[in-house]
Amino acid sequence: MRWWTRKGRLRASGLRGKAARRRGSWACWALWLCGVVPMAQGAGPAAVDAQVQQAAPARFDDADTLLNLTREGAVLYEADPVKLTGYQYCSQAVAMAEQGEFRLSVRAASKALHLALANQDPNLQALAHRDLAIAFNYAGLIDKAELHAREALKATAKEPAKVAGPAYKVLGDVLAQRGDFPGAVREYQEALRTASPRYGPLVQASLANALIESGDVGQARQVLDGMAAPEDPSAAVQLDRTRARLLLAEGRPAQAAELYQSMTRGHVGVDSAYYQLWGWDGLARSETAQGNAAAAGKAYAQALDTVDAVRARFRSEEFKMGLFSSVQTVFDGAAAFYAKQDEPARAFDVGERSRSRALLDEVRHRARLPEEMTQAIDVASVQRLLAPDEAVVQFYALPDQLLVWVVDAQRIRMHRLPIGRENLQRLVQAFRDAVAGGRTTVVAGADALGNALLGPLGLPDGIRLIVVPHGPLHYLPFQALRLQGHYLIERHPVSIAPSISIAVGLARRTPRAPSDAVAFGNPRVGDEYELPAAAREAADIAALFQRGQAYTGTAATKTEFLEVAGRAPIVHVAAHALADPVDPLYSRILLANENGQRKFLEAHEINGLDLSRNRLVTLSACESGLGRVAQGDEVLGFPRSFLAAGSSTLIASFWPVSDDAAELLMRTLYQSLTQGKDVQRAMQAGQLAVLHTPGRSHPFFWAPFNVIGNWRLTVGN
Repeated sequence: MRWWTRKGRLRASGLRGKAARRRGSWACWALWLCGVVPMAQGAGPAAVDAQVQQAAPARFDDADTLLNLTREGAVLYEADPVKLTGYQYCSQAVAMAEQGEFRLSVRAASKALHLALANQDPNLQALAHRDLAIAFNYAGLIDKAELHAREALKATAKEPAKVAGPAYKVLGDVLAQRGDFPGAVREYQEALRTASPRYGPLVQASLANALIESGDVGQARQVLDGMAAPEDPSAAVQLDRTRARLLLAEGRPAQAAELYQSMTRGHVGVDSAYYQLWGWDGLARSETAQGNAAAAGKAYAQALDTVDAVRARFRSEEFKMGLFSSVQTVFDGAAAFYAKQDEPARAFDVGERSRSRALLDEVRHRARLPEEMTQAIDVASVQRLLAPDEAVVQFYALPDQLLVWVVDAQRIRMHRLPIGRENLQRLVQAFRDAVAGGRTTVVAGADALGNALLGPLGLPDGIRLIVVPHGPLHYLPFQALRLQGHYLIERHPVSIAPSISIAVGLARRTPRAPSDAVAFGNPRVGDEYELPAAAREAADIAALFQRGQAYTGTAATKTEFLEVAGRAPIVHVAAHALADPVDPLYSRILLANENGQRKFLEAHEINGLDLSRNRLVTLSACESGLGRVAQGDEVLGFPRSFLAAGSSTLIASFWPVSDDAAELLMRTLYQSLTQGKDVQRAMQAGQLAVLHTPGRSHPFFWAPFNVIGNWRLTVGN
C-alpha cells in the first residue's frame, strides 16, 4: 500500500525518520521538502480517524542542523567558481549578516565550517560557529543561535577574545529575547570578562539594557556612568536611548522627556529620521508616565508621521547594543494608548498603518505598486467600500491584551480580550499541532479557541469575513475554529488580508480575471517525489478554462514557469515547497529537473517578476503560506513575494495535505470559480466538499488553504 502527501511519497510499510532522510544527493534540503512519515503506532486516542492517522505528517528537523549545514557547505563550496579560504568565507559571513542577508551569511559560514572540518582546523571551526551564531541571532532563530554559540565556545581558538566575547554576547542576546534578563546579565558579564577592548563597549551597552529590564537600575546606572562617549554618532544616539530608558526606569520621566526631546532634534546622517522616531516614541511614553495624555497623543502622532520617512531595514548596531529595536513597538504603544483612551477608530487606523507600511517598506524597491496601495485607508473609507454582507475582523496582539475590531458598512466595534501575545502564541501553536497532527482533541481546541477569539464578537451568521491577523494569528487557520457547534467555514466564507488597505486596493484594481489559466503539476524530480494526484489536478483545472494549459512531469520546469507566469491571469502550482525561516526570500518551490539538476523557484526571484497581469496564484503545495512573521505584518515569504510582484490573490497552505484531499478541494474551488462564484465563496465550497467527504472531516484535510488578498475576485467576462 502506498500513500501520498504534498510533502512527498512514502510507503506505509514502516518507513521512519532515518530511512526518509536518505533521499538521493539532495540531502541538505530533503529534510524540509519531503520529511513526512506516517504517525507512530499508538499516537493519540485509539478513536483517531484512521485516514488522518495515516496521512498526518511528523516534522523532521529542518535543514539547518549542524550536520546538514556542513553537507550544504560542502556542496556550495564545490559549486563556487572562485574558491575562497575558510577565513575569507567567515569575513563574508559577517558582512552579509550585518547587511541583513541572513541566508547568504549562513551559506558563507557553512562553507567555512566545511573547510574547518575537512582541514581539521579548530580555530576556523570556532570562527565559523561564532558567525553562524551571529547570523541566526540576527535572523531571530535564537535556538540555533544558542547552539552555535556553545559550539564556538567548545572549539579551540587562537585568539579566544575574538570568539568567546561574541559567543557569550549571543547567549546573552538569546536569553534577553526569551525574557530571562537576569540570565542575560550573567552571560553579558561573562562576555565582558572575555571580550576584546574594542568589543567591550558594545557588551557594556547590552549589559546596561538587560539590567534595566531586570529591574537593577542601580547597577545599570554604574555601568552607563562608567562608559565613555562613543565616537560613532549612531552609537552615541543608541546610548542616549539607553540613558533615557534608564531615567524612565528610575522614575524620572521629566528628565527622560528632556533627553528624548533632544533626540527628536538630532541629525545623524541618513538615519536621522530613524533616531528621531525613537525620540518621539520615548517622549510619548515619558509624557504618559507623567499623566499628560494630550502631550503623549501629540508625540505618538509625530512618531507615526516619522515612520513614513524611515526605510525599514535591518540595523545590526541595535543588536550589538542589546536594544533589539522594532519599529512595530511604536505602533504597539500608540494602539494601546488610543485603545485606553477609548478611541477605536484611531486605534484601528494605527494598526492598519503598521501593517501596510511594513509591507510597503519591505517591497517598495522590488515591485511597482498601484497608487491606491501606497497609503493606509481609514475606517470611514473601509466602511464605504464594504458590501452589506461583508465585515472586516482585524486583530492586534499586544503584550498584555488582544485588540479586535469588527468593521462593517454601518459601524465599528472594538473589543479588548484578556489574552497576551505570549499566551496567544502558545494557544495557536497548540491548536496548529492538534490540527496538523490529526488529533481528535482538535474539536475541543477549536471550540475553546473559537469561543475565546470570536465568541465575544457577535458575528451574524452568513456574513463574509475578511480577517486581518496579527502576530501569532498569522499561523491560525480561522476556518477551523468552531462557534456554537459548527466550524467557522460552515457559517462564513473566510479570507485573509495582510492589511485591509492592500486587500481593498487589490479588489478595486482587479475585480475579474479572464478565463485563462496555466497549471503546473507533479514536476518530475525523482520517484520519491512523485505526486500522482497533482498531475491530474493540473490537467483537470486547465480543462475548466476557455484557455487552459497544463505543464506536468518533465514539462513543469522553472524555465517554463518564468516564461508563462507573467502573462497568465491565473497560475496554479501543485508541487513541493518549503518556507525558509532564516530568510523568507529564500523560500522555494521545487520544479522539474533541467539538465539533470534540481531547480528551485525562490521567493526573491518572484519579487523580480512582473506579475501585474496576474489575478490569482494558487500554491497547492506544502506549507507555502508559512514563513517568518514580522510583528504587525503578514507572513514573509511566498505571500509577500507574489503580492509584491503584482498578483492580486494568493491561495497558499499552512501544512501538507493528502494528495487526494487537495485534488478534491482544488477541483471544487475552480469549478465554482468558472461557474461564477468569487474566490472567497469558491474556497468555502472546496473546503466544505472535503469536510463532507467520509473520512475527511478532520480539519487536517480541508483547513490548510487560505485565500489571501482580493477576496472578491471572479472569473469570466
